[in-house]
Amino acid sequence: MADSIKGLKRTCYCGEIRLSDAGKEVTLFGWCQKQRDLGNLIFVDLRDRTGIVQLSFNDTTDREIFAKAQSVRSEFVVAAVGTVCERESKNKELPTGDIEIAVKDFRIISKAETPPFEIANSEKVGDDVTLKYRYLNLRNQKLTQNILMRHKIAKIAREYFYENDFIEIETPMMIKSTPEGARDYVVPSRVHNGKFYALPQSPQIYKQLCMVAGFDRYIQLARCFRDEDLRADRQPEFTQIDLEMSFVDTDDIMEMAEGFIKRLMKETVGVDVPMPLPRMTFAEAMNSYGSDKPDTRFGMLINDITDWADGTDFAVFKNAIAEGGSVKAIVAENSASVYSRKKIDKLTEHARGIGAKGLAYIRWADEAPNCSFGKFLKDGELESLLDKLGAKQGDCVFIISDKTSAALSILGALRLIIAKELNIIPQGKWNYLWITEMPFFEQDEETGEWVAMHHPFTMPMEECIEYLDTDKGKVRAKAFDLVLNGTELSSGSMRITDCKLQNKMFELLGMSQEEIDAKFGFLVEAYHYASPPHGGMGIGLDRLAMIICGADSLRDVTAFPKVQNASELMSGAPGTIDDVQLDELGICLAVEEAENEQ
Repeated sequence: MADSIKGLKRTCYCGEIRLSDAGKEVTLFGWCQKQRDLGNLIFVDLRDRTGIVQLSFNDTTDREIFAKAQSVRSEFVVAAVGTVCERESKNKELPTGDIEIAVKDFRIISKAETPPFEIANSEKVGDDVTLKYRYLNLRNQKLTQNILMRHKIAKIAREYFYENDFIEIETPMMIKSTPEGARDYVVPSRVHNGKFYALPQSPQIYKQLCMVAGFDRYIQLARCFRDEDLRADRQPEFTQIDLEMSFVDTDDIMEMAEGFIKRLMKETVGVDVPMPLPRMTFAEAMNSYGSDKPDTRFGMLINDITDWADGTDFAVFKNAIAEGGSVKAIVAENSASVYSRKKIDKLTEHARGIGAKGLAYIRWADEAPNCSFGKFLKDGELESLLDKLGAKQGDCVFIISDKTSAALSILGALRLIIAKELNIIPQGKWNYLWITEMPFFEQDEETGEWVAMHHPFTMPMEECIEYLDTDKGKVRAKAFDLVLNGTELSSGSMRITDCKLQNKMFELLGMSQEEIDAKFGFLVEAYHYASPPHGGMGIGLDRLAMIICGADSLRDVTAFPKVQNASELMSGAPGTIDDVQLDELGICLAVEEAENEQ
């Protein structure tokens, strides 16, 4: 029978006790991480969410208490009352390593079966097991600290924005389906048979309507849902620190976000981030880094060598240029000893896998450079290129010739791969960066159609409005992204508040007036009643926590994450529902019909 905790009240957490507490009597609750029985001496490592402390039992301990300590096993829930004492054998690996608790009362509150894996070393166990028993894996100290850090980030966000006069407003979780870039998760309505709600991809429209309503500073830690393919930095449900401000311009929003980042970094990792944060235009980022979320912690910038390439006799380069493309190169310094021919072949395979037609290279390992296209060059042309690029012996040069957008994105991806393989990305750096002057439209290469790069409520720059009908490629948005170490944390923009311009933007994106009225009529109508100029952004709480915790995946900062196929291994979600529920919703499953026919 389990012991009662009657009469016991926790005085502190395990990880909080220090040598300065010596002599104090404490009452602790937690889980047994490990028990060591040395005969007349027993040690129990007691763990709670704050850390571990050592309990000690010896020949002066009450015999009934000592017997309980002998019987305790891993993951038992226990309570302990005792005196804080200085340890004889200190453990410098633990914050509580200078002390131990000499126990005088010990109770086994709940016994545990042998766990399917060792909690302290769960990172060595496969995801299929740890995610099935997620409630056990969350006891792992590293994961516990990640969840606590996520909580701290959320707490700092709320405190900061509250102090700056923001109002927390909850927006609906069941909304009308509106196109925002990804597929919606839909919820069938029982009351309105045959109709569906959607889970919000973001609170975008509602927070704008809060501005129309006069709540000039809105904040929400908003849950968002997107039915899209998963990866390490993406989950089907996520949280963003969502904000909107009235009577502002882009600089005001960015400065407000910078104040939050400065406070956040100081209070979480003790780092003073210089302000204001650097800014880079979208065009500069793409041309130099091949990415709109560049990792600026290291160099290896992209060079345009189109003019040089056009003067050579190498048909691959010249054909790409003739078709309106360009030739781009990166220099991987001191990499010739790493990139053997075999490894370059592997890099070429990877480049082809992301769309490259091939990968030209120069490997300067010996006195004479080895150039993959050297036989097509005239005397002096290779030397001219190396000089232009500033390449030296020991370096490798990698070259892509293609449509400019493709050449940049491919080299941008290779740049990251090479940097990781060369281990040149510095750790402990926090390179925040604003990307500005985003294109308003992007063209689908297959269909030729122009689509909004951001959501369709983004305000174009005033000087670009004249190009809306004549040259969409010239239209830039009053939009900005916040990037940290190559990860996009946030997108933001000023919003359209003119009902005619908003209606026109929908039309330019291929919507009929009937479709506009059906999907966005309530928003356009709201602008007939006057709206303040406003804008905002949503900062990805999950991604921010992932980077601050040094985690490899969003799973490591999410309490109960989904896996690659959007299922949750612990509960078995998604699951089936019974026929009664289906009938109430007016839903007939086509899959079941097909099986019955067979």
